[in-house]
Amino acid sequence: MKQLILILAMLLPFTASADRIKDMASIQGVRDNQLIGYGLVVGLDGSGDQTTQTPFTVQSIISMLSQMGVNLPQSTSLQLKNVAAVMVTATLPPFSKPGQTIDVTASSIGNAKSLRGGTLLMTPLKGADGQVYAMAQGSVLVGGVGASSGGASVQVNHLSVGRVPSGATVERDVPTLLGQGGFIHLELKATDFTTAARIVEVINGQIAPDLASALDGRVIQVRAPAGNERVAFISRIENLEVSPAQGIAKVIINARTGSVVMNQAVTLDTCAVAHGNLTVVISTDSAVSQPNALSRGQTVQTDKTTIDVKADQGGLVQLQKGVSLSEVVKALNSIGATPQDLLAILQAMKSSGALHAELEII
Repeated sequence: MKQLILILAMLLPFTASADRIKDMASIQGVRDNQLIGYGLVVGLDGSGDQTTQTPFTVQSIISMLSQMGVNLPQSTSLQLKNVAAVMVTATLPPFSKPGQTIDVTASSIGNAKSLRGGTLLMTPLKGADGQVYAMAQGSVLVGGVGASSGGASVQVNHLSVGRVPSGATVERDVPTLLGQGGFIHLELKATDFTTAARIVEVINGQIAPDLASALDGRVIQVRAPAGNERVAFISRIENLEVSPAQGIAKVIINARTGSVVMNQAVTLDTCAVAHGNLTVVISTDSAVSQPNALSRGQTVQTDKTTIDVKADQGGLVQLQKGVSLSEVVKALNSIGATPQDLLAILQAMKSSGALHAELEII
């Protein structure tokens, strides 16, 4: 039976910590751009596409040769084993200038067995607007490692995907504006009105009054100087420290591995869930501590949580208000519940309203 893995990201009481603004927000307009292109990898050691099953590889070779002055007869049937058709992808960072180099990834789109040892031929990389922004070419590096044990061969890593470090040269830059007019805009990575208000308060308090204002829970407008002073101003803004607001309670479950991640302590309301042969009974007992008559002490009430776990036919999972979800998951883990059991129980709790947290399944 697959063992459940419990990962608690935050079980202790929330403690505010200051983060830099650059870790929580980005400058509007300063972003990466995705590039894509179609190319050929040649020089493979018999591990290329089977051209009878990938006619587009043959068409690409014939088109390339015709551009180089080599005209093949129409009836020519090419049986190539050292060529593979690939899709080439890259990320163009902001402020990239012509002449700079970027890494590219070549991924086979045919039935090539491996790209190891191949060379990517000159491939234009286009953006979403159809314009060519970079040209890629170079030797393809594949990180696969082969191993053998007891006569059996084991292949680690994908051999149909490789990288070309610094394999593309930027041919066209993307205009990037650091704001429009007299303003720049900060975009939070996660929408949160409280965090946006705190960032505005810190900027106005440490830089200048009435400098920043929140347009909504994600965008903050900041008045900025013009010219070369804007870069230094943004640098100063980015390094200000702000205490982010506590996020919403979230429980994330990996349905394949059974991993459970909680961003904070999650409690449950009273509920009862019947699931297979599992029985988990959780109860909270209130104990009153009464001091002696002349001790000048105070009467204290403490809650003691006890968990009884067993597995029988027709089981019942009974939970009372105030019980921590982490205790429930540990109890289910102790009796060897499967990830599917845990997933079904938590989904039922969420549907009934007993689980006061956002449930995300990956």
